[in-house]
Amino acid sequence: MQPSGVITITTDFGHKGPFAAVMKGVILGHFPAARIIDLAHDIPAQWPPEAGFWVSRSYQWFPEGTVHLAIVDPGVGTERDILLAECDGHVFMAPDNGLLAQLFESCAKPRIYKLDNSKLDSLNLPAPSATFHGRDIFAPIAAELAAGRITVQDMGAETNDWTPGWIDEPNVTRGRINGVIVTMDTFGNLISNIDAHLIRDFDEPVANIAGHQIGMQTTYGRAKPGDYLALINSFGVIEIAKSEGSAGDGLGTARGAPLIIRDGYLT
Repeated sequence: MQPSGVITITTDFGHKGPFAAVMKGVILGHFPAARIIDLAHDIPAQWPPEAGFWVSRSYQWFPEGTVHLAIVDPGVGTERDILLAECDGHVFMAPDNGLLAQLFESCAKPRIYKLDNSKLDSLNLPAPSATFHGRDIFAPIAAELAAGRITVQDMGAETNDWTPGWIDEPNVTRGRINGVIVTMDTFGNLISNIDAHLIRDFDEPVANIAGHQIGMQTTYGRAKPGDYLALINSFGVIEIAKSEGSAGDGLGTARGAPLIIRDGYLT
């Protein structure tokens, strides 16, 4: 893999306090030419599935050789492992807590490595704190990877042992798909884990959520103001929206809610 010098960062740190900025400072201290992109810092606290969802749905829009750093880490400072991986010409680094499970399931041939902490000595890093591995471990390794001075193979042994995801993949049966809402965006749109290709053979896909049956539209403006609609969003998954409103508020539901797609309306 030829490093691109680009690093994306995904965290649940939010924008209150210096945490994300300090990580960027460490990266630049190791690799001043790094190009750092904030993918998302508003992941719900301690909820790895959403971080993994966005990383697995976004990485392909970046140049090959990008390093994708994702930290939602309720187990920081414990014996949990740190994973490094290669997939489709990109590098990923995250805690081994299910965050990267969706990526590993969708990638044709992921190569996955567990960080050997003894390798940190080769980078001349100070002893890490127990509560900010993003600054003390993740950021400097990401910088060294992006600079091309190390590879994932240098930092640990290859493994097939990693923590599965927290959310089950959609269950597909004849004429029905059971999925789940993974996240709600700033507009109140409810974004699911049901891929568009799963409904390609449906004649009339209908979303069933919170006691409502909602028909599919091609885009938001096809529904009347105040009406609910389902659509395939720009990331290729089914989303529930409310025209000129918030589907999350209107339906009284959010992440974790079940979503069923049926072929046709129930009578």
